[in-house]
Amino acid sequence: MTAESSGPVPTPIAMAYGAGQLGAQIFRDTPAVLLPLFMTTMLGVPAWQSGFVVLIPKLWLIICDPMVGAWSDRLKPRFGRIPFLIAGAVFTSLAFFALFANASYASPMQAAVILCILFFLGSTAFSVFSVPYLAIASELSPDPHQRTRIMTFRMVFTTIGVLIGVGVAQPLIEAMGGGAVGWRGMGLVLGMVCLVSMLVTALGLARASLIASEPAQGSLLSHLATVRNNRPFMILLATCFVQSVGQASGYTVIGFIYFYVVQAVWIIFPFVLLMSIAGIASQPVWLALSRRYGKERCYVAGSLIWAAVTASWFFIGPATDVLMTVPGIGALGTQHVLILVRGIIIGIVNSGFIMLSLSMVTDTIDYERSQSGVAHEGVFAGVFTAAEKLAFALGPLVGGVVMSAFGFVSSTGAPVTQTQTAITGIVLLYSLIPVGTQLVSLAIFSRYRLPQTA
Repeated sequence: MTAESSGPVPTPIAMAYGAGQLGAQIFRDTPAVLLPLFMTTMLGVPAWQSGFVVLIPKLWLIICDPMVGAWSDRLKPRFGRIPFLIAGAVFTSLAFFALFANASYASPMQAAVILCILFFLGSTAFSVFSVPYLAIASELSPDPHQRTRIMTFRMVFTTIGVLIGVGVAQPLIEAMGGGAVGWRGMGLVLGMVCLVSMLVTALGLARASLIASEPAQGSLLSHLATVRNNRPFMILLATCFVQSVGQASGYTVIGFIYFYVVQAVWIIFPFVLLMSIAGIASQPVWLALSRRYGKERCYVAGSLIWAAVTASWFFIGPATDVLMTVPGIGALGTQHVLILVRGIIIGIVNSGFIMLSLSMVTDTIDYERSQSGVAHEGVFAGVFTAAEKLAFALGPLVGGVVMSAFGFVSSTGAPVTQTQTAITGIVLLYSLIPVGTQLVSLAIFSRYRLPQTA
């Protein structure tokens, strides 16, 4: 586990690394998308309160993730990072199932408190996996293009994770009987998918050669000071944080968009399927473009196209015509077709700029290694994942506050009819709010400069 890496990273290693993101993406996305829906339509938890259920555990991760990173750095010379991956995989999967296992609580407040505790435990377990997981990416190769290649594998499994965690999860609830039984069944099935995929990474990387570096010395505070002094990393961190808050606010209302606005829940799966296929197919193109034009330019281009397409969601509504009939799907109206076209474009650009941002994170860590000989990979990864998780917790909070401000009405047992004002709030969360944060993040990113190393 400590041999110096050289040459191309073997494809089986790159694939094993990427596989873990399937389960990681499900744990990140499915609660973000469906937990607010579960709480507000099944448990009667007010929309604003559901945001705090997600936020409170994530606040803990601001401390937890860097601590896990420092801990894994300290234990790496003796045990490597694999024990963290195994433990994180097991307990993350159990927590995922527990979140959706029960739909009967004495009161909405009790439901909110218990789900907050369960999500706190699950988020902690996920830190034990996700922090060393990102740290390993910077240790698999000293070549920045090889690290981008590794991230393309991770992005492929990210996309599959989105397909399952967002596109399959909600239809799976209905397919398994709906109601409490359907939610419980979905939690069990996707929890098992999380477990298997994350263990594939843990076991597949057990014999991987990693870049050697000097053991980290000093306290966590001194390590955090090193992170703070790495200007390229801090700019990238701020960029991704602001961007993720907006994206997470949009994730929060995906279920609401297709139920209340589009009034066609069935289109979620083909939408996410096309988005996933486009995202996977475009990865070699993004790899080639980043080699030719640089990661930074490609990142900005992908982000701007994503913002333009996302702005167009403001004009969506239910289909009022039949434009075509597709075998296996059925009748599609103009709005349905436009949704699917958006899915293809978003799949291409979203997978590109997210992959490139993670690749640039590994570049900033490698830059630290070249300057001091000690990369503090775990601490850097811990700070980055803590910010990402906090952003994806603030997203539901923003979503809950906006929905409540626009008059969204919570319910128990099933959804209820909403006013047009409430629906407008949902659409804003899915369109103009994420666009605004994306543009702010690009303004921050304009200051990103990575010094060249010999």
